Amino acid sequence: MIKILRYAEYIYAIVAIFSFYRIFTDWNTDRESAYLFVFFAIVSVGMFLFRRAYRKKFEQRQKDNENQ
Repeated sequence: MIKILRYAEYIYAIVAIFSFYRIFTDWNTDRESAYLFVFFAIVSVGMFLFRRAYRKKFEQRQKDNENQ
């Protein structure tokens, strides 16, 4: 279960990197498309951080339950 959560984090990170790439390549040519990718980048970074915090909390809870 933990490995699946970790992979989901990295999928969001990959989407964010791709979005930043598209922002930089499309900014001067297609501004509307670039704004869409700005939105995707912000959401992807937020989801990456949220998933990471959630996974660490889940791991800590499992560790605490094993020690009891």
